Amino acid sequence: MPPHSVAFRTATSSDVADIHALVRAAYSKWVGVIGREPRPMSVDYAEAINAFRFDVLMVEGRMAGIMQTTRRDDHVWIENIAVHPTQQGRGHGKSFLMLAEHLARHEKVERVRLLTNAAFTTNVALYQNFGYALERSEEFMGGSTLYMCKHLN
Repeated sequence: MPPHSVAFRTATSSDVADIHALVRAAYSKWVGVIGREPRPMSVDYAEAINAFRFDVLMVEGRMAGIMQTTRRDDHVWIENIAVHPTQQGRGHGKSFLMLAEHLARHEKVERVRLLTNAAFTTNVALYQNFGYALERSEEFMGGSTLYMCKHLN
């Protein structure tokens, strides 16, 4: 069997509908866990695409995941990473985290930061296994938001 075609590219405004659909699919598993739709499911991506950098992961010509980032004063902020449910568990989340580190080094900053819901245990474990440390926890909508950071060498 030939290797899969996998590539990153920068998203454009023509990707907004696909980004919205992918994010809704990726986060749908958490609705029952936290009792509501996670906030990324209700973002206006037509607006967000102009305010953030969006990197898209394409697998076999189909959108498999997205990462939404922005450069802040002293770090790269990951606003969102979403991988389509059919593509989860294949290392794509790690690939996005590696890309975020690459972006931080390119921007000449030494940290990557993000937040996640404490109930998203597989996500928390991924970030911790990839070297992210908890900076603080904050109560939010009946749960806890974890702010995490990775210092780059």
